[in-house]
Amino acid sequence: MSENSKWSSKVGFILASAGSAIGLGAVWKFPYMTAANGGGGFLLVFLIFTLLIGLPLLLAEFVLGRGAGVSAIRTFGKLGKNKNYNIIGYIGGFALFILLSFYSVIGGWILVYLGISIADALGLHATGDHAALFTSVISNTWIALGAQALFILLNILIVSRGVQKGIEKGSKIMMPLLFIIFLVIIARSLTLPNAMAGVTYFLKPDFSKITSSGILFALGQSFFALSIGVTAMLTYASYLDRRTNLVQSGISVVLMNIAVSIMAGLAIFPAMSSFGMESEGGPSLLFTVLPQLFNNMAFGKIFYILFLILFLFATITSSVVMLEINVGNITNQKNTNRTKFSIIIGILTFIVGIPSALSYGSLSDTLIFGKTVFDLMDFLVSNILMPLGCLALSIFTGYVLDKKVAQEQLHINENNKSSLVLFKTWLFLLRYILPVIILIVCLAQFL
Repeated sequence: MSENSKWSSKVGFILASAGSAIGLGAVWKFPYMTAANGGGGFLLVFLIFTLLIGLPLLLAEFVLGRGAGVSAIRTFGKLGKNKNYNIIGYIGGFALFILLSFYSVIGGWILVYLGISIADALGLHATGDHAALFTSVISNTWIALGAQALFILLNILIVSRGVQKGIEKGSKIMMPLLFIIFLVIIARSLTLPNAMAGVTYFLKPDFSKITSSGILFALGQSFFALSIGVTAMLTYASYLDRRTNLVQSGISVVLMNIAVSIMAGLAIFPAMSSFGMESEGGPSLLFTVLPQLFNNMAFGKIFYILFLILFLFATITSSVVMLEINVGNITNQKNTNRTKFSIIIGILTFIVGIPSALSYGSLSDTLIFGKTVFDLMDFLVSNILMPLGCLALSIFTGYVLDKKVAQEQLHINENNKSSLVLFKTWLFLLRYILPVIILIVCLAQFL
């Protein structure tokens, strides 16, 4: 392997990119959002927006990443021929640093619950009141901090090994396993009594239940679910060779993300319908509601362990990119000193994430603007930094980037009229449609 970081194959790039996008947002938040906004109607709107909004923005990140071939914080200055544009890359790096600081808290909870569930299945630990157990876990200072540290350590171990040996190899193992585990759980969920009622609710659109707020939520989910706007996909694309077709890769990543979102719904809604359980959002869905649901199944403890492993894979494949971007920013994507800076950034992330880890324990009464530290960090990234990044990405690609660079990266043949029409449509969306839509989503959140 050369001194610079590179993917060894197109498949590795697609799996790693899909893994980055397929995180807790797709397999945890999406089912809750669907349930809260009318089921099938929300799913349909989400699918439309993902294809019409998420895909163009994803392609923009791919074009910029491979077009520049440098770290995220240098990409915009290089392509825009003005170092002032690098502020966009710095915002993305900062967003990912903050995101990993509280994302690692949830990853730590999953590790703790995986240990508890295995002990329960082996008869070493009896789980009683799930709500009380969850409260005791997240409020215990040493458990919360220890689990967070362990999760960050896993990320350091993967990222420090580099793109091919660490991220790509890990994604090639975890992503196929994620799909296999999902299929096993879906098969079990669909065989439960009254499961089809849940399937109908999830897949059959009821347009009477579609509301303006539901449309806005679907809009936000469509680009948040793909990890766009924070230079994650841009960085992964910068490791690509020139031959890889970006459009095909982008479509593959989007379709895999959609597939996992649908699979999450098929795993959860039929089972909830069968046992007459109400969907809840936030931590309670994974750690309080689902354990009760699986307890009602034959071999339920085994299936819950599989489900937690699935969530752990989804979380790690997303979190490694958060660490990788800033390691790449510092090392300028060289493999030299990668281990040292992975450790340094990992330690800094843990320190910044301590208040978030303690937000449900010793700092639960500490509120800033009416929010816990954990919720405030989530709001800062999801509601401010990511939309800001998407807006900047759309405007920069549409107005600043040299069209010849975009055409070259997308392999546009000027003699092919159909490809030129699609290219011009893509630019039109980036220039005139997407900025307006993103602004509407941003403003709607504060009204």
